[in-house]
Amino acid sequence: MTSRIASAGSVFGDMDTLLYIVARALVAFVQALPLSWVARLGRGAGALAYALDARHRRVAIRNLGMCFGDEKSAAEIRALARENFRRIGEAFACAAKTAGMTPDELRPHVSFVGAEKLLAHKTDRGPQSRIVAIGHFGNFELYARFGQYVPVFQCATTYRGVRQPSLNRLLQSLRAKSGCLFFERRTDGAALKAAMNDTGLLLGLLADQHGGDRGLPIPFLGHVCSTSAAPAVFALRYHCPLHTGVCYRVAPGRWQFEAGDEISTHENGRPRSVAAIMRDVNQAFEVAVRRDPANWFWVHNRWKPGKARKQKPGTPLQNTGVEQQESAGVEDGG
Repeated sequence: MTSRIASAGSVFGDMDTLLYIVARALVAFVQALPLSWVARLGRGAGALAYALDARHRRVAIRNLGMCFGDEKSAAEIRALARENFRRIGEAFACAAKTAGMTPDELRPHVSFVGAEKLLAHKTDRGPQSRIVAIGHFGNFELYARFGQYVPVFQCATTYRGVRQPSLNRLLQSLRAKSGCLFFERRTDGAALKAAMNDTGLLLGLLADQHGGDRGLPIPFLGHVCSTSAAPAVFALRYHCPLHTGVCYRVAPGRWQFEAGDEISTHENGRPRSVAAIMRDVNQAFEVAVRRDPANWFWVHNRWKPGKARKQKPGTPLQNTGVEQQESAGVEDGG
């Protein structure tokens, strides 16, 4: 039995090593091509995925039909889903390419709108930290590069490691070049909390995917779904301003980042509820989705059924406290 386990472990290790070599070679190939070629190659791969990946194609068409069925025909919904697959392929391919580009090489391909909204005012200890609720819009891996163009901030975000150790190692080696701090959601909660005690931190938290059974039931695009409380929890807990950030794909291989207005976390001198704050975040994301529907990640099952977080009898959702949600925010956010 022991020998069989050892043999299985050896096979897994060999397969993991092979996977790393193949993935690393593919990344090297992509990074050797011009960005415009990579964008076209990615769009082609996305079109192929639309034809072959029936499961995610059905998810995208179902999501789009649920949200835009009253506005668009069935043919328009399918065309939008097909373009969404092309955009996702383009985004993934370009993410591999841009990960190897220097800030000067990348500069002609990115622009920023509203960055002045995020510029931190000085405190006695240094620049004030800020929380940015971000989503899977455009080339979302580029969020981590913001600090290279506005160096007053130290960018940070959270991630969930993939199952394959080799791919996880490769992804983090690519992301490390951004200068952004990455915290694994399930294991780095304490380190993230410690980092939040510093000033000048710009923490981006992905908040547009299903929040799990511990998420808040909040409407998004007209339908209630589980929503991560993390951006609101961190903004309230650490007394940070809260904004949204969206990456728009404006042309093949070109992106524009837009910072949203500050979302109020207090009203009449008192903290707003986490649910009310996250409703504002979802509404800002809705505006971004409607502006360019193909730019969002429709292949994710955003509205899948799940257990809504239960409230105590007689306690309205809007009175949920920060302390009750902080642990969920650390694990589920970003």
